[in-house]
Order: sequence, then C-alpha cells, then structure tokens
Amino acid sequence: MIIDCHGHFTTVPKSFREWRQRQVDAANDPVNSPPVSEAHVTDDEIREGVGNGQLKLQQERGSDLTLFSPIAGLMSHHLGNERTSLQWAEVSNNLVRRVADMYPDNFVPVCQLPQSPGAPPANSIPELRRCVEEMGFVGANVNPDPTGGYWTGKPMTDREWYPLYEALCDLDVPAMVHVAASCNPNFHGTGAHYLNADTSVFMQLLQSDLFKDFPTLRLVIPHGGGAVPYHWGRYRGMSLEMANRPLEGLLDNIFFDSCVYHHPGVDLLTKVIPSKNVLFGSEMIGAVRGKDPNTGHYFDDTKRYVDACVSLTDEDRFNIYEGNARRVYPRLDALLKAKGL
Repeated sequence: MIIDCHGHFTTVPKSFREWRQRQVDAANDPVNSPPVSEAHVTDDEIREGVGNGQLKLQQERGSDLTLFSPIAGLMSHHLGNERTSLQWAEVSNNLVRRVADMYPDNFVPVCQLPQSPGAPPANSIPELRRCVEEMGFVGANVNPDPTGGYWTGKPMTDREWYPLYEALCDLDVPAMVHVAASCNPNFHGTGAHYLNADTSVFMQLLQSDLFKDFPTLRLVIPHGGGAVPYHWGRYRGMSLEMANRPLEGLLDNIFFDSCVYHHPGVDLLTKVIPSKNVLFGSEMIGAVRGKDPNTGHYFDDTKRYVDACVSLTDEDRFNIYEGNARRVYPRLDALLKAKGL
C-alpha cells in the first residue's frame, strides 16, 4: 500500500473561500458574521474538487491512501480572533470528515487546530479531542507560528505548549508541524515561510529536552525537513556542542516527509535520514502545481522520485510507503486493520 501522509483539501469551491473572507471581515462584528450554513459545500462540489483533483492524481500516480487535512495556507491563524478561528477550524474539519466519508478507501482525516496569536495552545485541545475521539481523525496539524510569519510567540518547546503535547500523547496521535499563510512581506508563504518553519522548529527541538518530558510524542516535519537533511552535519555538530548528545537520538520522535520536488533532493533525504524516519508525502495539489519542462512530469509527483532512489532496499521502500505511516499514526493502522488491510 502507498500511503501519502501529506494532503490538503486545496480544491475547495470558490464559495468556501469567499465565506471565510466574509467571516474574517466580520470578525469584530459577530452579529453580522455570515452563518455557518452559508459555508456548506455540496456533495457534488466535493466530487468536482476532490474527484477531479486529488483522487484523480492519486490514481494516476500510483498511491492508494492520503492523510487529508484542511488547506494549510487557508488556516490563516493570524486573521480574525479566537472565536472566528474556532469556528473556521470546526467548519474546515467537518468538511474534511465528509471527504473521508465519501471516499473512505482513499482519504483519512487529519485536523487543523483553532490556534490564534497570543492564545494558549491549550485552548485548541477541545477541538483536537472532538476530531479524534468523536470523528475518527488520526492526526493533527500544529502551527508553530500563528502570527503568520512574524514569530512573536514562544518556541514550540516552551512549557505553554505542554498541555497540547499531553493531549496528543494521551490520544496517541502525531502532529505535523505546519505553518499557514505568511502575512510578512519578507517571507513568501510556500517558498520561504514553510521551509523556514520546518528548519526553525527542528532547531528548537535540538536545543531542548522536550522528548525527555514527552518520550511518546511524535512530530512530523514536512517538506523534507526544510534545510535540515541538507545541513545534517551542521546540526550533528551543534547537538554535540550545545546539548552534549548525538543528534540521532531525536529520531525516536521526529519524522520527515518526502515533499521535495526533484529527484536529487529526495535522493539526498533518503540517504541522510534513516528510512524508518521518512514518510511518503506529496502535498498534491499544493505549493507547485505545474510540470517540470526538463522531464515533462509534475513537480509534485514525488512517488516518481522515491521510486528512482536506487540506494533504497525493498524494506526501505516498504517503510517509506506504508510501514512508517502505520507506526507513526497508530489510529490509521487500527483503521486499516479493521478493514483487513
């Protein structure tokens, strides 16, 4: 089985995005805020978006199942306030659950959290529990920077995050560390902010003893880990000098996906990072939607790059394509076993 750990509902209808804009515009005027009923997406609109989008490409590119979450960029935790963020998370998560209900063999839901600048991460726990305990979600996306590129909050290793980590461990679900849109003009959203966040959070983890306090916490760092695999020697050296420990110990709790859009990058990722720590991911349809003129293939057809990595053994490929996802997401594994898979 080919499990894609990184998918978003980026093909939502225009009306859904427009409702979000109206909600944000009325953030300080709740009386005139658009009713949730107007955010409704019909089954036909889901079929139009997913059926002609992610599902079609999933089948064409040879994967079987996608861990599916709301649009990362549209989480936009820097917009509105805590009330609108909670409402937006509920609406978005409910929609992703409907996609999984319509295509149960192809999509499994992962939730966004109702984070907001300055709000304690603990405030997101009720929505996390609702999604996991009541709706069968298998994981969550956690935004390390709800300010949208200004990073005025505390590092993910600060104790203010601990209640959320306690809930994640209690529920036995991993978190993908995933920022949303950037409102800082210095940092392009997908080209800079995403990769900056991946790299920055890894460094925060290197500097901390977070996993001593949460030995069962599992974090997935997407987009191939940002700069981390490319500068692995730098981080190994800093870990020894700053923390007096081998960097490899972090790999009991940190995992990387394969959302790297060229073969040399994926080849390096799979040579530097042990296969037990790499999960197949594509992020389609996402940051880069076009074709590489040099190959004629879509940039985000990442399975093609993994397949071309000649150094991988059959066991490595099984780990990357299926085994690691089932181990990191035990609720996914239980769901698949219940289906006899």
